Amino acid sequence: MSDCDSCNDSSCSVKQPGSVNDEQAQIQQNLAIRMCGIKYKVMVMSGKGGVGKSTTAVNLAFALVKQGYKVGLLDIDLHGPSLPKMVGLEGRHPQASEEGILPLEVDGLKLMSLGFLLPSTSEATIMRGPMKHGAIQQLLADVVWGELDVLLIDCPPGTGDEPLSAVQLLGENSSAVVVTTPQDVALIDVEKSLSFCRELKLPVIGLVENMSGFICPHCHEKSDIFKSGGASRLAEKTGVALLAQVPLDPEVVLAGDAGKPHVLNSPDSRCSEALFRVAKAVASFWND
Repeated sequence: MSDCDSCNDSSCSVKQPGSVNDEQAQIQQNLAIRMCGIKYKVMVMSGKGGVGKSTTAVNLAFALVKQGYKVGLLDIDLHGPSLPKMVGLEGRHPQASEEGILPLEVDGLKLMSLGFLLPSTSEATIMRGPMKHGAIQQLLADVVWGELDVLLIDCPPGTGDEPLSAVQLLGENSSAVVVTTPQDVALIDVEKSLSFCRELKLPVIGLVENMSGFICPHCHEKSDIFKSGGASRLAEKTGVALLAQVPLDPEVVLAGDAGKPHVLNSPDSRCSEALFRVAKAVASFWND
């Protein structure tokens, strides 16, 4: 509470009078305290499923850690949490302390997902909108994130309850990275994500074009399986920066299934080089 004690912001919800017996008021205070310790929040989103958004979020998080930042990653895909599998922590559960839930940690990255709280990986999560909001609020307020340079939020596809709740709960210093693939069927939905960000006044750091050409594991040549240039055209149309084009590499798939993020497993690959460029662009956005 030392940061709160020295803070002079009288409008902060932590300093507002309220009954300690009021559960919702207590959650709001806990949320404000947690968010005070996090400098920046970056939502990784996409209007289209299957574009490699979670893969991008995980590897971007580790790329930022490798660049010396204190990073947390929160998976708010409540119905299909993939973070435990992608970081090799399936079956692991977080510990509780007097302060709250302690995030799991891998190679300096703090991690939390509903997947860590479920009894098994096959357990279905069945909840409606208000329950989703409450679940995301608790993941933000009850987890002891500590002092972070950035908290990345891996959102489910679309512009529905989860990303909307995240924007409302994260508060100031929030922004977004939007993931797409080159083909038109993805770009149509991804443009809706950009519209979502404009409507909610959420700054967009830029676009990441994933699966941007296939890298043959034998000859290492690139083939444009999902067309090419789609994200460039969308960036030009919307005025949003194109941060990187990440090629489709079978090694990324194998790394994710093995729970060994690609930027750690193969830091010199073309995919990793592109993802490190995204990390640098994200950090530059904060410092501008």
